[in-house]
Amino acid sequence: MWWFLAPRVAFGEDALDALETVKGSRAMVVTDQNIRKLGFVDEVVQRLRKNGLEVLVFDEVEPEPSRETVIRGAGEAREFSPDWFVGLGGGSCMDAAKAIWVMYERPDLRIEDITPMTELGLRKRARLVCIPTTSGTGSDATWACVITSREEEFKIELASREILPDLSIVDPKLASRMPPSLTAMTGMDVLAHAFEAYLSQWSNPFSDALALKAVQLAFTYLPRAHADGGDMEARDKMHVAATMAGMAFSNSQIGLVHAMGHSLGAVFHIPHGRTVGLFLPYGLEYAAGTVGGRLAELAWAAGIRCASEEEAAGRLLEEVRGLIRRVGEPLSVRELGIKREEFEEKLEELVRKAMQSTGIFTSPRVPGDEDCRRLFLYAYEGKRVDF
Repeated sequence: MWWFLAPRVAFGEDALDALETVKGSRAMVVTDQNIRKLGFVDEVVQRLRKNGLEVLVFDEVEPEPSRETVIRGAGEAREFSPDWFVGLGGGSCMDAAKAIWVMYERPDLRIEDITPMTELGLRKRARLVCIPTTSGTGSDATWACVITSREEEFKIELASREILPDLSIVDPKLASRMPPSLTAMTGMDVLAHAFEAYLSQWSNPFSDALALKAVQLAFTYLPRAHADGGDMEARDKMHVAATMAGMAFSNSQIGLVHAMGHSLGAVFHIPHGRTVGLFLPYGLEYAAGTVGGRLAELAWAAGIRCASEEEAAGRLLEEVRGLIRRVGEPLSVRELGIKREEFEEKLEELVRKAMQSTGIFTSPRVPGDEDCRRLFLYAYEGKRVDF
């Protein structure tokens, strides 16, 4: 038996007004300083206060949030005693809000205890709203979060059905301020989530439907959103696609692409969307012989029409690489400016950390250490996967 879980979602123009339905006494907004500078924090605080809530803003979240930030945020939460947490920003802010919430309600636990097997007993003190300002991570719709251990240079993949947000607010105007580079990176995250959800060994009819629609939307609207940030139709569709893809992978699983992306990102401090976008074609090529029919179905969602499944799968692999290039993202690790000697020096660590990912085991084709090592080397050079 499996469960399909999703938050209540307010989406579309003026969705931010859904904050006025939040009833309580105190809300803690978890965000970063850039989001505050953009004025989004003020908009959120204004609506919460209009509804009678006292508000505390914690704006210390950094990219790839650290264990230390979570602990500090939980300490401030215990002093403030909120009955709502509001994760406002990209995936880092929303993931930090989830972890801070757990540590606030369960100070007896370690961050690593956020697992599907641990009964957290949340919602005795607070609930969670997530408001994405980027169109990528889907964290507003998932029961997963990623926290970085700086000391170990390792991304801790955490999951619990209890950390699923109570409310997701998907307002496209919050994404309209993203520059082209961030639009591209977060868009790659949408595609990686949707592809891996659909190809996962744990895929199911509910996740499949959302993944296919997310792929269709991303192939249609990502180039438009990247080319013209003021194209509000494209912004709206990509914002919805991100939440759909988040629901899809949260109810199936990530895979090899995210395992390798998390590893490279933690070791070399590369943004998440960029790393998973980079590894996406390599993960798809590696799995092609195992899931050719599923790739053909994804090709159909991407608007590719061919006479045979084999041709459709091949065309899809080419179109993925073409889309990555079209939005200015790298197709090799070398393009990130990482020197070959430095990369090879860290190679065993990269392999070890990738193989520790939970996504490895639900990938359509599960690699061993040697194949994972070869994939990293192929990705460094930009070579097509031929094994």
